[in-house]
Amino acid sequence: MFGQHFYHETIKRSVSVFGTLFNNINIKRSNGVIIKVPLAYGPRAKWIARLQQQAGLGLDANPRTAISLPRMGFEMTSIEYDATRKLTKKTLYKKAKSSDPTRMQYQYSPAPYNIGFQLSVLVKNTDDGLQIIEQIMPYFTPNYTVSINTVPDMGEKRDIPIILSSIAQTDEYEGDFTTRQVLRYDLDFIMKNYIYG
Repeated sequence: MFGQHFYHETIKRSVSVFGTLFNNINIKRSNGVIIKVPLAYGPRAKWIARLQQQAGLGLDANPRTAISLPRMGFEMTSIEYDATRKLTKKTLYKKAKSSDPTRMQYQYSPAPYNIGFQLSVLVKNTDDGLQIIEQIMPYFTPNYTVSINTVPDMGEKRDIPIILSSIAQTDEYEGDFTTRQVLRYDLDFIMKNYIYG
C-alpha cells in the first residue's frame, strides 16, 4: 500500500485557492487615493520582527524604506482529519483514459481533512483595518464555497466550504511616542477539503 508514488497537489492547490480569495482588496483614504493591499504567504511573526527592526534602518548613508502598511499575509496553520465527513472506502470514481478510451482510470473515495488557515492584516490605523475586514466578512456567513478541481487527471471537481471561525484584533503598540504603532487583525479559517489517494 505505501511506497507507490502519487501527488495530486491537493494541499498546494488549497493554499493557492485560499490566497486568491484575498488578492484584490483595496482601501480608500480620505483624500480619495485608492491603495491595493499587498498579500503574501508567510508567517506574521517575520513581519512584526521586520517592523521592530525599523528603528535603525534610516540612519545610514543609504536610507531604506520601512515595510509598508497596510499589508496582508496568510499561512496554513493545521491539517486535521474530519471523521464527520467520512465517505465509504469502497466507492470508485471512474473515467476513461484520454490516451486510450478503452481503458478506465479509477479513484477511491477521498479522505476528509480540515485545513486551517490564518489571514493576518497589519495596518497603521484603525480605519484601514476596518475597511479591509469589512470587505471580507460579508462573504463568510459563516462560510464561502469555492469549486476546486481536486484531481485534474480525473476531472474531479468539488465544492469546498471555507469557514470564517474567528476574528481577533491586537494592538502591537509598545514603548514611547516615537515607536511605530501596528494594529493587527487575525482571521482564522477552516477549509473543508478532501485528500485523494
